[in-house]
Amino acid sequence: MTLLSIGNAGVDFGATEIFRDVTLTVAPGDRWAVVGRNGTGKSTLVRLITGELPPTRGTVARMPGLRVAIMDQHRRFPEDMPLWDIVADGFVDLRRLEHALAEQAKQLEHDHSEAAMARYGRDLERFEREGGYQMAARVDAILMGMGFDPARARATTIGTLSGGERGRVALARQLATPADLLVLDEPTNHLDLETTSWLEQYLATSDRTLLCISHDRAFLNAIADHVLHFEGGSAFFYTGSYASFVQQRDERRLTQQRQFDKQQKVIAAESDYIARNIAGQNTAQAKGRRKRLERMPRLSAPIGESGVMALRLEAGVRSGDRVIEAEGVTVGVPTAHGPRTLVEDVRVVLERGEVVALVGPNGAGKSTLIKTLLGEMPPLQGTVKVGPSTTVAYYRQELAHLPLEHTIYEAIATQRPLWERRQVQGHLGRFGFSGDEVQRTVGTLSGGERARVAMALLTLSTNNLLILDEPTNHLDVESIEALEDALGEYEGSVLLVSHDRAVLRGLATQVWEVRGGRLHLFPGTFVEWEEMRAERQVQEEQRARADAQREADRQAKDREAQRARASAASGGAAPTGDLRKQIRAAEKALADAELRVATLEDAIAALTAQLDDTTLYDTPAGVQKATQLGRQLDDEREALDEAMHAWSVAEELLQELKVAR
Repeated sequence: MTLLSIGNAGVDFGATEIFRDVTLTVAPGDRWAVVGRNGTGKSTLVRLITGELPPTRGTVARMPGLRVAIMDQHRRFPEDMPLWDIVADGFVDLRRLEHALAEQAKQLEHDHSEAAMARYGRDLERFEREGGYQMAARVDAILMGMGFDPARARATTIGTLSGGERGRVALARQLATPADLLVLDEPTNHLDLETTSWLEQYLATSDRTLLCISHDRAFLNAIADHVLHFEGGSAFFYTGSYASFVQQRDERRLTQQRQFDKQQKVIAAESDYIARNIAGQNTAQAKGRRKRLERMPRLSAPIGESGVMALRLEAGVRSGDRVIEAEGVTVGVPTAHGPRTLVEDVRVVLERGEVVALVGPNGAGKSTLIKTLLGEMPPLQGTVKVGPSTTVAYYRQELAHLPLEHTIYEAIATQRPLWERRQVQGHLGRFGFSGDEVQRTVGTLSGGERARVAMALLTLSTNNLLILDEPTNHLDVESIEALEDALGEYEGSVLLVSHDRAVLRGLATQVWEVRGGRLHLFPGTFVEWEEMRAERQVQEEQRARADAQREADRQAKDREAQRARASAASGGAAPTGDLRKQIRAAEKALADAELRVATLEDAIAALTAQLDDTTLYDTPAGVQKATQLGRQLDDEREALDEAMHAWSVAEELLQELKVAR
């Protein structure tokens, strides 16, 4: 069975050809990676798949009723809508069916007709078949994987989240949506390493059919078994992992180059013979060769590295052995109620020639730490020393340092006023900007184009320390490879923040990890750090299983003690009358436990709602109240755990007494 088939499709916008002769067949269970330079047509392909755009040429055939899950960037949910409901909204049909079943169940108390019973049975069977009973667990698992607590997600509203968090909620909703084909467009952008690893494992172990546009090579290599590569105005498909694709692509390019070179030699030899003999004794032979040469089909020059950034990074003056040194530094940000601490007691030395990978969850304080080390933000405590011969180039994640009101040409010419026009044009040409394109305003560029402008500006000066904060965001795969090669040849020091594991694996000589409000130093490569982290996760899972086993053993002892007390109360015998009394007592204990659990859950929900009210933090008194509410919430949660345990013990005791009866 084929879900989707595209045959020799081409798309034109006016006189501009986006791509031509694209062929793609997607079968159930396929995992396609779609790669290529920015602007080659990857997003246009998605519009073909969804039916939003018809092809100019060729065909697009979809399985009847094909369900495609794609992130809707323009979907807006009410600001007071809980996160859990937004993610579960992907199951909108199932949720409607669930509500309908609840209504039918109520009606069955009064309507016992065969038609009503048959309808309820059909709907119940459909609800079970389509995974209705697993819906809540699936939503919880995806929310947890995206970094949200499922319980809190039922009370936390979308209006309280940052832009990055909203993006993760949108991705979680897309993952939860039942569909035949899941289309992901740069899903790992702005995800931290832990969340990216979860997403990678989730997709690799699921049986979902997938089409993923991404520049994250490590991610693609883990999930893809087919690759569609856009280049040269068309697209070529490959079977195998991303690593296999790279090898096959290079081999194909090498074969094309050899064939092209061979033909060029033939053309040169024939042209030389014709030129030497066209007016001599062998003029007839020369004219015949000229006709054959004119009819010869010309091979195109092989598609290679033309248009890829030609990036070269110069270190300039050699720095000292100690590039940056921090001693007892506390990093934080100012708020209306005083500074908020992010990282404490930073003691670190960045030495010459090191490539440091700075990693940690989003929001942990990595960017703030960088600004503190560079002196852009004062430390809350401690001292930072920058070597006297250290010169710094800083690539900022948000690209806010770009002159948005200038043209691309002006952005470079302003920094190099003595350069002639051809020099400015030549420099921009090395970053993929040519012709009239250099007169476009920076503010009108796409994310990838702005990133290339930032790289063009970065290379104008020589610096022996590069600070790169998520430099691969918005860059295509070929540009990332060019950046990786340039950093590999760079002779200075590098502090690199990135979620691109392929870059970190190839470059990092040590790892700084922000975790739990501290900076943990690992004096080894990123690959070695990944192995260490995997071992740490295994140990944490083993401890969690041991804790769970201890809790199960404790509950078993509690149940045994309850049974012993019940037996002692009845004098060691179990007459029918005494057993009935024990059952009634157990039923009362269970009812009391259920009431206690419900009361505590209501109290926790009320406290959570108060703490989620952003106006609470507008005054010092409100902040103090929030602190008290937080302590009260912790106490209530601890009490709820105990109440849940008591409820579980009471329920099991009641069941055992009923069995004994």
